[in-house]
Amino acid sequence: MKTFLRWFGAALALSAALAAAGPAAAQAWPARPVKVIVPFPAGTSPDIVARYMTQKLNERTGQPFVVDNRAGAGGAIGAEAAARAAPDGYTAFFMVNSIVTMNQFIYRKLPYDPVKDFAPVAMVAGVPYVLLAHKDFRAKTLQELIAAAKAKPGSIDYASAGIGGAGHIIIELMSSLAGIQLTHIPFKADGLNAVIGGQVPLMLQPTTTAVAQVRSGALIALGTTGTRRLPMLPDTPTIAEIVPGFAADGWQGMLMPAGTPPAVIERLNREINAILALPETAERFTSLGIQPWTSTPEQMQAQITADIAKWGKVIREARIEAQ
Repeated sequence: MKTFLRWFGAALALSAALAAAGPAAAQAWPARPVKVIVPFPAGTSPDIVARYMTQKLNERTGQPFVVDNRAGAGGAIGAEAAARAAPDGYTAFFMVNSIVTMNQFIYRKLPYDPVKDFAPVAMVAGVPYVLLAHKDFRAKTLQELIAAAKAKPGSIDYASAGIGGAGHIIIELMSSLAGIQLTHIPFKADGLNAVIGGQVPLMLQPTTTAVAQVRSGALIALGTTGTRRLPMLPDTPTIAEIVPGFAADGWQGMLMPAGTPPAVIERLNREINAILALPETAERFTSLGIQPWTSTPEQMQAQITADIAKWGKVIREARIEAQ
C-alpha cells in the first residue's frame, strides 16, 4: 500500500509539472529569432501584411520575426519549406487561403499536405479583391462587362498570376453565377503590368495593390468581392450587388508546422489577436482596404475546412484540370 501511495504521489507530481510546463514554455518562447515564410514576392499583399505583423511581434516579444520570401508555384514553394521545417516554434508560415484550400485541386502532386502538414495559429486579415479593367476598356461597369460577355462568349480576356490562383478561381465563380464565359490568360508572375499596358483588359487584384492603381487613373474598378462596399472605393459596387449569390473574400493568416508545441501556438495566437486589436492596426488595415480577422486556432481550422468544400466545388464545376 505504501508503495502504491508513493507511486501515486509521484504520478500526481509529474502531472502537475507537465501541466505547468505548457504556460512556462509559452512564456519562454521565443528565445531567439523566428523565421516567417511568406510564399509571395516582396511588395505583394501578403508580404505587406506579414511585414507589419512581424514588426509588431518583434516589439511585443523582444525577438526578431524575420520575413523569408519563398515565391513561386502558387505558394507551393513556400508551403513546402514551411511544412518541412522543424516544429520547434521558430518557423511560421504567413499564408493566403488558396494555398490550403485551392491548391490541392489544381496540382496533381503537391510537395505538402494542406491539412496534415500545418497547425493553425490565427487568421489575420480578410482581403477583398477588386475586379480591375484597363482605363480604355469598353465596359465601364460590371453590368456592361456582363452584357458584352453574353453578346460574344469567350471574346473577353482576363489575366491572373497563374492557373488555380485566387485571381483565376474567383473570376470563374463570378462567371458561372453571371452566366458568362471569359477567357483566362495565366501569367507566370503577376499579370498586372499587362493590364496596365492594355495587353489584357481585366484582372482581379487584392485591395492592397488595387486601390493605388485605381487612384492613379491607370485602371478602373468594376466591382469588389466583399459583402459591403469598400470605404476607399465607395462608388464601386460589390459584385454581389450585380451577381446574386456571389461571395469570395480572400483571407490571410498564420500557420506553423504540424507538431509545434501547443503552448507556442497559443502564445502566438494571443500576440496576433492583441496586435489586431490595436487602433494602429485598424488604421493601417483600413488604409490597405483589408479587415482584421481575429480567431482561435479552432476557428481558423473550421474556416479552412469550409473553404476546401466551397472552392473544391467551384473548381470541379469550372472543369479546371489539375496541372
